Amino acid sequence: MGRKVTVAACALNQWALDFQGNLQRILKSIEIAKRKGARYRLGPELEICGYGCWDHYYESDTLLHSLQVLAALLESPVTQDIICDVGMPVLHRNVRYNCRVIFLNRRILLIRPKMALANEGNYRELRWFTLWSRSRQTEEYFLPRMIQDVTKQETVPFGDAVLATRDTCIGSEICEELWTPHSPHVDMGLDGVEIFTNASGSHHVLRKAHARVDLVTMATTKEVLTATLDLEDVRSYRAEISSRNLAASRVSPYPRVKVDFALSCREDLLEPPSEPVEWMYHSPAEEISLGPACWLWDFLRRSRQAGFFLPLSGGVDSAATACLVYSMCRQVCEAVRNGNQEVLADVRAIVDQLSYTPQDPRDLCGRLLTTCYMASENSSQETCDRAKELAQQIGSHHIGLNIDPAVTAVVGIFSLVTGKRPLFAAHGGSSRENLALQNVQARLRMVLAYLFAQLSLWARGARGGLLVLGSANVDESLLGYLTKYDCSSADINPIGGISKTDLKAFVHFCMEHFQLPALQRILAAPATAELEPLTDGQVSQTDEEDMGMTYAELSVYGRLRKIAKAGPYSMFCKLVNMWKDVCSPRQVADKVRQFFSKYAMNRHKMTTLTPAYHAESYSPDDNRFDLRPFLYNSSWPWQFRCIEDQVHQLESRGPQDLDGVD
Repeated sequence: MGRKVTVAACALNQWALDFQGNLQRILKSIEIAKRKGARYRLGPELEICGYGCWDHYYESDTLLHSLQVLAALLESPVTQDIICDVGMPVLHRNVRYNCRVIFLNRRILLIRPKMALANEGNYRELRWFTLWSRSRQTEEYFLPRMIQDVTKQETVPFGDAVLATRDTCIGSEICEELWTPHSPHVDMGLDGVEIFTNASGSHHVLRKAHARVDLVTMATTKEVLTATLDLEDVRSYRAEISSRNLAASRVSPYPRVKVDFALSCREDLLEPPSEPVEWMYHSPAEEISLGPACWLWDFLRRSRQAGFFLPLSGGVDSAATACLVYSMCRQVCEAVRNGNQEVLADVRAIVDQLSYTPQDPRDLCGRLLTTCYMASENSSQETCDRAKELAQQIGSHHIGLNIDPAVTAVVGIFSLVTGKRPLFAAHGGSSRENLALQNVQARLRMVLAYLFAQLSLWARGARGGLLVLGSANVDESLLGYLTKYDCSSADINPIGGISKTDLKAFVHFCMEHFQLPALQRILAAPATAELEPLTDGQVSQTDEEDMGMTYAELSVYGRLRKIAKAGPYSMFCKLVNMWKDVCSPRQVADKVRQFFSKYAMNRHKMTTLTPAYHAESYSPDDNRFDLRPFLYNSSWPWQFRCIEDQVHQLESRGPQDLDGVD
C-alpha cells in the first residue's frame, strides 16, 4: 500500500498579459514536475495571465485569453496523469474572483476562489476581485463552451472545498489566506486534510526573511521544486495529540471533491522522503546583491535593449547601482556555467552575438554597461578618479565628458533674453540663483544621459540602445532631495527602494566579496552633489548639510511616516521618547517641523519618480505604493501648533520622564 507522495511547487517567471509565454512556462514546469515523479503540481498565483495585470483585470480580453490558455492546458498531453493546480481570474455570476483551477486528465475537479484578498502596500486586490466569503460551501459553476468542448463537463464545483484522492486529502490556500488570524489550513487539518498548498504572488522586501532570491525574476533550473512526504508521518504525529483530536471531532466538515487518482504508488517502500528544507537567511546586503540584480536582468531581456547606461558620479549611490549590474553579470555567468540554456540564449540575443558564451563577469559587464562621468567646473578630481577606478574594476565601458559648454550655452540663452546673469551664492548670488544654477547642471546631465544611451552604441558600430539607470535612494526621494528631471529621472532605478544605510552596507559587501577595492575610497568620501563651486579645489557642499538632517534620521522619519502611519504630531510624540537621551523636546519639534516642511514642499517630485525595485516598506513611490497628495500646505499650521503646545507643556514641567507623552 502506497503512503509516500511527491508534490511539486513552481515559481515561474510569468509576465503580465504574456499569455503565450506564460503558457509555455506552465507547460515546461509540468514536464519537469512529472519528470521528478510528482503527481501534484502547484503553480503561482494568477500564473495564467500574470499577477501584475492591475486594471487589465477589468477587461473581458484578460478573462477570455485566460480561458483560452486553460483550454490549451487541458488539451495538452503534458498535463495528463498529474493533478494540475493553476491560477487565473474567473468570472462567476458576473463577479470576478482570483481563483485556483484544479484539473486532472482533461477534467476540472474544483475552482477554488481566494477567501482573503491582499489590499495593503503594493497590493490592490479588492480593486479588481471579490473575496469568497462562504466558508465550506460550494455551488455550480457553468463552464464556458470552449472549456465544455474539452472537458465534456457542463458544471464544476466552485467554492471552498478540498480534494479527496484515493490515498490522501488535499486543501488549497492562496497567498494572503496564510497570514489571516485563522488561516483555512487550521480547520482543514482538523477535518483530515493532510497536504496543504499555498499559491503565492508575494514580492521580495528586505528583511522579510523569506528565501525568495530564486523566486524573483531570472528563470533558473530551480523553477520547479519537488518534495516527497510520508503520509504515515503526518498521521502518526496527529494521532497522539488528544486535544487536537477532540477539536477535530467537533469541526464542521469541508465539502470533498472525490478524485479517482492516487498521489502515491503501490511500491514505494524504498522511496526516501525529502529532508526538511534548511531555511536560508540572507543579510540585507546579500539580499540587495541578489534580488535587484535579478530584477535588472529580467527588465533588460524583456525590454530587448542592448544594455544599461549609468551616470557614474564617484559617490555611493551610483557606485551601488554599478555594483548591482556587476552582480547581475556574475549571476548570469554562473547560470551559464550551470548549463542554463535559456539564460545563454538571452545573453546572445542582447549582445547580438550568437556564438558568445559569457564566462568572465567583467567581460560581460563591458558589453552590457556603459558608465559615464559628467564633469563640470564644480567637480573634483577625486570623484572623477573614483568613478574611473570603479569602472575599470567592474569592466564597464567608461566615458568621461565635461558638461560646462552646455551649461554655459543654456545660461547664456537666459542672459541674452533677460539681460541678467545668475550667480552662485559663493559669488554673491541669491539662494534662487544658486539653486537654479545647480538645477541646470543636474538637468543637462539627464539630457546627455539619454542622448548617449540612444547613440553611444551607434557611435561604436553596435546595434541597439541602452536603458538609462537612475540612482536616487529611498531617503532622498522621501525628502525630495533631488532635482526634478535630473539624473534621478531614468528608465528604471534599482536602488530607488533602498535606504542609504543599507546601500553603504551593500557597497561594503561588494568591496569584500567581489574584490572591488575602489569602493573603499567611495565609502570613505562624504556624500556630495558637487553642484556648487569648489573651495580651493575641494568639495564645499555635502548632502547632509544641504538636507539639514542625517541619512540615519531620514530612515527613522520614513519608517514612522509610512509604516507607523504617523503625521507630524504623532511623529513628534514618538520621537520625543525615542530620542529623549540625545534631544530636548524643543530640538525634536524643530527636527519634525523641518522634515515635514521639506517633505510637503517636495512631494510633487514623487509623481515623476522613476520606477524602482520595491525593497523598503516605507517607499514614497507615488505611482504604486504611497498614495498621498502631491500638493500640501507645507506650513502645517494646525499640526505644528499642536506640537508647539506639547513642547510648552513639557518645558513647563521641566526635565522628567517623558514616557507619558501621547
